[in-house]
Amino acid sequence: MYLAFYNLREFPFNVTSDPGFLYLSPTHMEALDHLRYGIEQRKGFLAITGEIGAGKTTLCRALINRLDASVKVALILNSVLPETQLLEAIVEDFGISMNGKRTKGTLIRAINAFLLDQVCKGNNAVLIIDEAQNMRSQTLETVRMLSNLETEKEKLLQIILVGQPQLREKLEAPELEQLRQRIAVRFHVRALTREEVGGYIRHRLKVAGSNGDLWFEDVALDLIHEYSRGIPRLVNLLADRALLKGFVLETRRIDERITRQCIGELRGDALAPVQGEVA
Repeated sequence: MYLAFYNLREFPFNVTSDPGFLYLSPTHMEALDHLRYGIEQRKGFLAITGEIGAGKTTLCRALINRLDASVKVALILNSVLPETQLLEAIVEDFGISMNGKRTKGTLIRAINAFLLDQVCKGNNAVLIIDEAQNMRSQTLETVRMLSNLETEKEKLLQIILVGQPQLREKLEAPELEQLRQRIAVRFHVRALTREEVGGYIRHRLKVAGSNGDLWFEDVALDLIHEYSRGIPRLVNLLADRALLKGFVLETRRIDERITRQCIGELRGDALAPVQGEVA
């Protein structure tokens, strides 16, 4: 409802994972570099962790957009699937055709045949599993079995496990030692610094079409960083609410009072409305 008032083409602070809005902070750039290195060098297992809302899924979607046509990708967003259903999801996402009964054994053989065909064509294959901290140990072990197919020099399938910090704890389980030893690339996406929060907000406003007449004052950015702890999803929630309140007050300057009011609302505090706002 505020797009026309701010001269924006689209909403800058949606919480969906839109790679077009990816802000490459130093930590996100480094994470992307780690992922591309692991894929290009066929390192097998990679693990990317970060707090809830740190931008891991957006990062993965941006990675997929940056890979060329020779890299085939399967992206699994439902990590709680049982083994057979997970294998079915992998088969479907890779576009593998199968005839006959689908069992764990036939699905694994179909995936292996697909991977051999891809390497013969000079292609690479990547499996990305989001929210991997929710996977059962037995399912993780099944995924490890998919990495067994390799030539004398390289892995045929690169597997990226993406998850919250609990994923690191899960991988320390004794029964997952074989998998843990195979993880060649690890990276933790840290929260944004105060300066990066400012850059993040300016970047998203620019992508959304801002002509520069809308801005957040420095004290507002300080409060947003403090409230969000540098987590992009929380930055989005607060910044979007601040733009809505600015629209109600007919101002294109997001200041300290507006930001504090929005923080209070998000926390459920019973604060008086900003002057000029209808209670």
